[in-house]
Amino acid sequence: MAKQVKQLDRVIIRFAGDSGDGMQLTGDRFTHETAAFGNDLSTLPNFPAEIRAPAGTLPGVSSFQLHFADHDILTPGDAPDVLVAMNPAALRANTKDLAAGATIIVDTHDFTARNLTRAGYAANPLEDGSLDKFSLHSVDLTALTVEAIKEFGLTRKDAGRTKNMFALGLLSWLYGRPVESTEAYLTKRFASKPDIRDANLAAFRAGWNFGETTEGFAVSYEVKPAPMRVGTYRNITGNLALSYGLVTASVRSRLPLFLGAYPITPASDILHELSKHKRFGVVTFQAEDEIAGIGAALGASFGGSLGVTTTSGPGIALKSETIGLAVSLELPLIVVDVQRGGPSTGLPTRTEQSDLLQAMFGRNGEAPVAIVAPQSPGDCFDAAVEAARIAVTYRTPVMLLSDGYLANGSEPWQLPDLDNLPTIDPAFATAANHETEVGDREFWPYKRDPETLARPWAIPGTPDLEHRVGGLEKADGHGSISYDPTNHDLMVRTRQAKIDRIADSIGPLEVDDPSGQARLLVLGWGSTYGPIGAACRRLRRHGLDVAQAHLRHLNPFPSNLGEVLRRYDRVVVPEMNLGQLGLLLRAKYLVDVIGYTQVRGLPFTATELEAVFTTTIEELHR
Repeated sequence: MAKQVKQLDRVIIRFAGDSGDGMQLTGDRFTHETAAFGNDLSTLPNFPAEIRAPAGTLPGVSSFQLHFADHDILTPGDAPDVLVAMNPAALRANTKDLAAGATIIVDTHDFTARNLTRAGYAANPLEDGSLDKFSLHSVDLTALTVEAIKEFGLTRKDAGRTKNMFALGLLSWLYGRPVESTEAYLTKRFASKPDIRDANLAAFRAGWNFGETTEGFAVSYEVKPAPMRVGTYRNITGNLALSYGLVTASVRSRLPLFLGAYPITPASDILHELSKHKRFGVVTFQAEDEIAGIGAALGASFGGSLGVTTTSGPGIALKSETIGLAVSLELPLIVVDVQRGGPSTGLPTRTEQSDLLQAMFGRNGEAPVAIVAPQSPGDCFDAAVEAARIAVTYRTPVMLLSDGYLANGSEPWQLPDLDNLPTIDPAFATAANHETEVGDREFWPYKRDPETLARPWAIPGTPDLEHRVGGLEKADGHGSISYDPTNHDLMVRTRQAKIDRIADSIGPLEVDDPSGQARLLVLGWGSTYGPIGAACRRLRRHGLDVAQAHLRHLNPFPSNLGEVLRRYDRVVVPEMNLGQLGLLLRAKYLVDVIGYTQVRGLPFTATELEAVFTTTIEELHR
């Protein structure tokens, strides 16, 4: 008898288990299947900082959440509709996030007295009625997997490791996912190990067949593809998109890309990815420490390359002196900060937005830099291109503030038309176009462009352009070392004015205010874009007026930001810190913005923001 197929408009699934259970791989493969099917999607990987946390414990739980739909979505979802839990700890760590009626699929194999105690259970939750408000499916996934692949002669331990593929097969059947991409992936990944390859394929197919034949799952579900603009799409993570953006900026500027970096979570994937692109002239240098990484990148910029360094918050602290040197030298440099929880080592695998003030002020002296922040995983591509445009055009370091949520999360991304991307002109100095004001042929390395205030970029070895560089203050124009107080005041103000001039090229801040009647403006930056946008959509569906704006450029701010802020009765600024953007806005525009902040290592949910915005609107109408 054919099973019933039920139509859904969206689903949120979370896979959870020990770090060694392959939950990230399972979620990644389900995501690829979903992307191939054509759904819009958003993901949230969540894993421990330890390489292998203690098995069966709450700190050792790794999870992967996927939200997919037949319409445009902005977040990985709030409460999972389905939880796949591979052991007691995974169940205990995630049950609190489920709403009543959610589906739980549990691998019962490890629900022994010892493992229950290790996870903090006094009694077996599968038997004590504590899960009665959920739709519970208790299945010995491990035993079924071992039985399905016994012909391949693997040890029981190795056989048990393929249970994640059984679970993936079951969920692929349950939600009508195409299986070809996963089968091709397994065939390629384990091509040199035929037994492992065949066992994983058999486990995957056994999971599918189990869903098809068992009476435990009487209904499967269908989520139709989402309508999207015509084009070619791929699923992409923030770090991958950022890497592609840097390569594209290199091509568009005709500058060789040099990355000097020290591995650090969650930025390391950028180093790994860029090392694959030597055919584009990319050079990657894995330095011995953070200071060497940025030093090499700045040296590459001096030599005529697009210098880039990548890190997270602790690395920015170490790089601060060299960033200040780049400000003094006035050379292009891209500093990517994939933010994570702090301070110190903090929460290496959890997200946060707490480096904004460090990016603004974390150097000695008056050392302003431009700051750009992407709003989604795919937008990391555009933000990287924009950071390169600013760095090269204005001869300045640019801080690119991503975060762990964007770096590891993924979404469908439309491949851009390269002809529509900006051309980035390095406009290197030549001897022919740099006379001094007195008419001789001496090269002045600090004679500025009247529009951008950028100084000439003179490549070492260019005839007649010999000049001095270093961290000591330079005299205006001719660039000799100067200790003159008046000159220092002029140079400090000029460097600040150069950063301020960037606002002329970024355009005004756009505000999403459909009715034009909103009294509340929600202003965000970085990865808060998704949950803010989802919350504002919900409010509008309920008939409430709310305006939304999002900042990509954080230094300088868009030229009309002050006017936008003063247009609304209330301005709420959600941030994953203790109010850093709010502090800057109050100081610069004297507007009493309302901060809504958290530092839990997790992104906001649309539900909590909807409640905050609703309360604010109600207060405005009292």
